[in-house]
Amino acid sequence: MKEAVIGMDIGGTNTDIALVDKKGLILSKTHLRTTDYPEFDSFANQVAQDVRSLTASVGVNLKALGIGAPNGNYYSGMIEFAPNLAWKGKIDVAGELYSRLELPVFVTNDANAAAIGEMKFGVAGEMNDFVMITLGTGVGSGVVANGQLIYGHDGFAGEIGHMTSTPGGRLCGCGRKGCLETYSSVTGLRKSVVFMHEEQKMAGKLENIPYENLTGKMIEIAALEGDVVAKEAFRLAGKELGKALANVAAVTSPSHIVLFGGMAAAGPLIFEPLKKYLEENLLTIYKNKIEILPSGLDGNNAAILGAAALAWNELDKLK
Repeated sequence: MKEAVIGMDIGGTNTDIALVDKKGLILSKTHLRTTDYPEFDSFANQVAQDVRSLTASVGVNLKALGIGAPNGNYYSGMIEFAPNLAWKGKIDVAGELYSRLELPVFVTNDANAAAIGEMKFGVAGEMNDFVMITLGTGVGSGVVANGQLIYGHDGFAGEIGHMTSTPGGRLCGCGRKGCLETYSSVTGLRKSVVFMHEEQKMAGKLENIPYENLTGKMIEIAALEGDVVAKEAFRLAGKELGKALANVAAVTSPSHIVLFGGMAAAGPLIFEPLKKYLEENLLTIYKNKIEILPSGLDGNNAAILGAAALAWNELDKLK
């Protein structure tokens, strides 16, 4: 019987669950709305039911579950104090799902899962030293050095999105001010556009769109049409990200930076300023050594493939 694992991506709004084989082929997939389950116990019951249904429908030998989640801790198997989830405090995801399914359960944060997926199924198969950056609502990151994902002593290493970009700057969802993700995420793009229109009184295509209705795609389209404000928002995002990654390079000396997420799909709008400001801020010994690449994973399935890759990797370690 064919072997498979579950790859599961827990998001603030939706949770995707898929059966994935060793080659990264998705055999079956389903999803549920995370927000429909204010209590984790009922969520875990539904996940267990969906996993059994998927497995029965395909007829595979299910070996393990891999889960990518906000503030997922690789060491403890818990989600810890995730600000965008209804479940507060520490949630024993691995323990609760193991008790229901009696299968190994492996957990990490969503950006680390993306990095693992990139190594197993994407462009990083031959890379030993790279930084994975996910550009969405926030800035996620996974750092790989000497072929190993860096977790740190507590499982939370590599929070590049919460490096201070501008001291005393924009308020971040984490409660601090000036974090990188307040400038270089989709949220940061939106804040930049609104600031330029409302505070700096700059005219542009998006000036009459309120913040809550403004999307990253709108800003991308406006920038491609030559809108000065939208282009400046992307430039600022690339500048702050480039400065931050120049500092990261001084610590891990990566050969590559891999970008994934909605903003990465904007192509040159983000890649060009990122490259420019990265090179401007690098120590001389690192200049012109770091290649910036888009993710090689299917954007619609990257998160679950990363979670599945985590499960396969951990199973290999148990052999």
